[in-house]
Amino acid sequence: MISLTVLMIAVAYLFGSLSSAVVISQAFNLPDPRTAGSKNPGATNVYRLGGRIPALLVLVMDILKGTTPVYGSYFLGIEPLGLGLIAIAACLGHIFPLYFGFEGGKAVATAFGAMLPIGLDLAGFLIVSWIAVVFLTGYSSLGALIAVSLAPIFTWFVKPLYTVPVAMLSILIVVRHKDNISRLLSGTESKVWDKGNIKE
Repeated sequence: MISLTVLMIAVAYLFGSLSSAVVISQAFNLPDPRTAGSKNPGATNVYRLGGRIPALLVLVMDILKGTTPVYGSYFLGIEPLGLGLIAIAACLGHIFPLYFGFEGGKAVATAFGAMLPIGLDLAGFLIVSWIAVVFLTGYSSLGALIAVSLAPIFTWFVKPLYTVPVAMLSILIVVRHKDNISRLLSGTESKVWDKGNIKE
């Protein structure tokens, strides 16, 4: 089982390394999201650069990058801790993509996808949390930070067995947002609808 877990960790990293934002931007003849806008290859930046359809496609692909290896590993009988490591590997692939010079995004959607196999109720809690924060503040990063911070608590009530793996994933995403946290505290963070000199 250990060798299978290691194999799936590698597979998850390779899945995560496919930069959806770059691929979709190329398909729609949009600027490279790594060098335009906020320079973050994620759905929010693609939304600013190209609108709803490309952003939606990026979002779906990023979610699948997390869901596919974790779901597959679950059906292979891998234990919760192993599933947590596989989920982290998928997110690390997104953050440090092998195929794109190790320059990736924040892995929020990929982390969401990795948590999706736990249950639709958890997914619903996370989505509502993110939407509520973004609606009230306009900050996508703050919505992501609050949603992932609440994820272990939600998981405890939904499927307690997966609380530790989800907490591991949440810590990774929060650490990845350290620059956003600094900008939120200083009041210089960009809002979702900003089109000018943006940071993400």
